Amino acid sequence: MQRRYIFFDIDGTLKAGGYDNAYIPDSTRRAIELLRAEGHFLAIATGRSEAMARGYMEELGFENMVSDGGYGITIEGKLLGITPLNKELIVDLIDECRRLDIPWALQTDNSDTRVAPDTRFEEFTRDVYMKTRVEPGLEPRDYNTLYKAYVACYSPEEQRIESLRKLPWCRFLDEYIFIEPADKAYGVRKILDHFGARYDDAIVFGDGINDLSMFVDVWTKVAMGNACQELKACADIITTDVDKDGIWNACRELGLF
Repeated sequence: MQRRYIFFDIDGTLKAGGYDNAYIPDSTRRAIELLRAEGHFLAIATGRSEAMARGYMEELGFENMVSDGGYGITIEGKLLGITPLNKELIVDLIDECRRLDIPWALQTDNSDTRVAPDTRFEEFTRDVYMKTRVEPGLEPRDYNTLYKAYVACYSPEEQRIESLRKLPWCRFLDEYIFIEPADKAYGVRKILDHFGARYDDAIVFGDGINDLSMFVDVWTKVAMGNACQELKACADIITTDVDKDGIWNACRELGLF
């Protein structure tokens, strides 16, 4: 069988149940085992930080991963690096949030914890996605690397934040937006190039608005049944929902096992 290079988003694609009741469907686990037995190359492609995605990578036996929205590259189990966001633009964003009195937080390292200057961000969001640590006097100018930022607001309040127009951002939750890299295709290409693979041998699976960046025409694109409409409109195949054997059914349709 022709070897394919298959990249999976995590949340809503490999993982079902949301943030509160996360689980990997049994049919997805079986599909991954069969794909590996057939000799296909498997990798994760996620917006999550490398630290927050590594547990899923290890649980499912993956050795390669695109993390941090395309800016983090892990090959054969080793993190090669994460490109931070533009520091000047993040500083401008935080300065504007201060003027508008909007709670904010930052991710300054590769971990499962963000930092905030006070308790307002956590009180506003009641978030379960990741931990928040309060650092009084937090100042983004003091850090060499800024990987992500988070702004607590309900839609459409973000529209009045002028500095967001120069930054990649996405809303996954009602209570806040993520300012993070949004070019998964960049990371996919980096891994394909490393292994000398043809782009048209790649297959990408996704469900969210941030997966649009890797739904490009040089490879096969699979949207989950629970995917947003924008992603489905760009897909070559639309499978069933993540919790209704979506990965398994797509792999069968593509003749991957």
